[in-house]
Amino acid sequence: MTTTKNAIHTHVPGFPRIGAARELKFALEKNWRGELSDAELESAGRELRARHWALQRDAGLDFVSVGDFAFYDQVANHIQLLGCEPARYGFQPEQSQLSRYFTMARGRSGDAHEAGCGCGAHEADALPAAAALEMTKWFDTNYHYLVPEFTPETAFSLACERLFDEVAEAQALGHAVKAVLIGPLTFLWLGKTRTAGFDRLTLLDRLLPIYGQVLDRLKAQGVQWVQVDEPILGLDLPAPWRSAFENTYWQLNQVGVPLLLASYFSPLEENLSLACRLPVAGLHVDGVRAPQELTSIADWLPVHKVLSVGIVDGRNIWRTDLDAALAVLAPIVEKRAGRLWLSSSCSLLHVPFTLAAETQLDGEIRSWLAFASEKLDELNILKRALHGDDAAAVNAALATSRAAVASRRASPRVHQAAVRARLDALPADAGQRRSGFAQRQAEQRARFQLPAFPTTTIGSFPQTAAIRSARASFKRGELDAAGYAATMRQEIAYAVRQQEALGLDVLVHGEAERNDMVEYFGEQLDGFAFTRLGWVQSYGSRCVKPPVIYGDVSRPKAMTVDWTVHAQSLTGKPMKGMLTGPITILQWSFVRDDQPRSRTALQIALAIRDEVADLEQAGIGIIQIDEPAVREGLPLRRGRWDAYLDWATQAFRVSASAVGDATQIHTHMCYAEFNDILPQIAAMDADVITIETSRSDMELLNGFGQFRYPNEIGPGVYDIHSPRVPDQQEMVRLLQKASAVIPPANLWVNPDCGLKTRGWPETQAALRNMVAAARQLRAIY
Repeated sequence: MTTTKNAIHTHVPGFPRIGAARELKFALEKNWRGELSDAELESAGRELRARHWALQRDAGLDFVSVGDFAFYDQVANHIQLLGCEPARYGFQPEQSQLSRYFTMARGRSGDAHEAGCGCGAHEADALPAAAALEMTKWFDTNYHYLVPEFTPETAFSLACERLFDEVAEAQALGHAVKAVLIGPLTFLWLGKTRTAGFDRLTLLDRLLPIYGQVLDRLKAQGVQWVQVDEPILGLDLPAPWRSAFENTYWQLNQVGVPLLLASYFSPLEENLSLACRLPVAGLHVDGVRAPQELTSIADWLPVHKVLSVGIVDGRNIWRTDLDAALAVLAPIVEKRAGRLWLSSSCSLLHVPFTLAAETQLDGEIRSWLAFASEKLDELNILKRALHGDDAAAVNAALATSRAAVASRRASPRVHQAAVRARLDALPADAGQRRSGFAQRQAEQRARFQLPAFPTTTIGSFPQTAAIRSARASFKRGELDAAGYAATMRQEIAYAVRQQEALGLDVLVHGEAERNDMVEYFGEQLDGFAFTRLGWVQSYGSRCVKPPVIYGDVSRPKAMTVDWTVHAQSLTGKPMKGMLTGPITILQWSFVRDDQPRSRTALQIALAIRDEVADLEQAGIGIIQIDEPAVREGLPLRRGRWDAYLDWATQAFRVSASAVGDATQIHTHMCYAEFNDILPQIAAMDADVITIETSRSDMELLNGFGQFRYPNEIGPGVYDIHSPRVPDQQEMVRLLQKASAVIPPANLWVNPDCGLKTRGWPETQAALRNMVAAARQLRAIY
């Protein structure tokens, strides 16, 4: 197929900002430790941006994206850009923007050590403690954003030059610039208010003039396009929010800079007509998540507007079937006279940087994959194919694509008959505990004899330099298996001693031997592959390396039993076995797309079920199966929730239900809104659930109280993602709030999440206060 020359352009909604070797992560952490100045951090950011723009240009993209870079989070960038930093921080005029930025992200305890940046410690020295902004999942991804806080008094102003400086940087390097903004309606939607009865949509009239000023500045700089992201168009919006779009974009369109309205992650459905008729110059849609809508959009979108089709998957790592993509694009090209752009479905933030470093990855599996840099090349091939450019090179690329697709489809490594037979023979009652919760609770209390408000942690303890060094030496072959195991046993013993000294009631082994809560299990399961540098940003400097689920999943042997039994042998207190649940393993991996996700989830559930049974057989009486990703797996459209929740909760129950009544099953969930799925969370039937609640000041717990959640619950009493150490009375206050909505007899006391990323001194200080708070509560109730 050949189209008119230059009729088709390519771009991406965003690009990974952490760097090919996590350069941003390491620069940030050096800055926070005071080893890198703010000026040096800014220089590192400029270097990364220049490198990433060059990659986009060299791959033939017609525009580079500017504004997708952030030192911590793109929503936090907008909080500063739009001048709505929460008043509770009491920022002083002399404080640098970077210092304020990291204070919002990481909190402030008021001392120099934890001020939030390398050179601004003195700026926060005299300021009171302040908790970090709440953090939650970005739509249905595993990326966490910082939640804006709105009040009736919130004011907006154009308060930060960073976006405009970055535009100037890109232009100075000779790039054609497409600036990227979060749209005003999505920005307000993503925020929260604690003011009863206040509708944050009423802030729109104050906000729009500031967006107008931003667009004016970008127009004056000669920006060719501004991408305005409104992914809430893929949600079931209340009528007032839907109605606000037309006037909002009528006002913004008056500025005169071309606007590309971008929606992704979900079909537009009832918002399709609205999106097509909005007064903007172009519309970007997710052709991977909603291919069925492309024909209608091509019909509805006026011919003078650009149609940007996200034809390359920005959420997964499988190589694009270029023939299939061209087949999707062909009717659009034939019927549509207007301009067509090709793009990834969403920002490439959600996939690893490049395959170039994956020299140790199995060659066959590697041939099936494409990371962010390779996806840029795929867009270039599609554009050239549609233009009829360089036929020989394009045909060679198409042939390589066909071979990879055929190889994956036919590979005997993908399909395992025994796994499929076991799944097909799964009994109907495989997901049911033997007795109801009341009987199980009585047997468990008799067995463990725990005090009121029992204290525990979520599972991991600090990954010290000694742990990381031993793991690296082991991987390099410099430390043998026996030496590595001995080092890990020493670390486990240290963690056990510290917990006993602190007075915790239910202990954990600390997970010294684990690299990541998903990767660790995937490495021991069949059907998984692993990369060397396939890092993806989760939040701030926190990066994860998701496994690749390429085939049927099974467990060849026990994964955690020896470590847990060893830890239990060191103490007379109960030791929790720590597992990652099937939905979290699924959600936090790159998942095969050749069978329903529900089937893959059940395969993983059976593997975890085997591990649970082995732990119980080895005498471990408390087993935690973490499922922080259940909420994020929800489809963005409510009409699809029930089907997902049915198979997701079934997978958890299958993993947990092979034990007797006296064995206590815990689960953990963090950084998500649970209130709208509480019946399904209750249906998971965990004996104890621990959740993140401290950043929301126990607000997330209210729904559990109103729902009358029947089982035991541990609301997190301090935020482990911030270095600040809360005092005893702060935790007591949170526990008293919790006791007002949950029966005190059913409450546990624990941090928000695992302690892997913290240091031992702050961990000990915080847990000492936590144990003291629990003891104070026991005296009250």
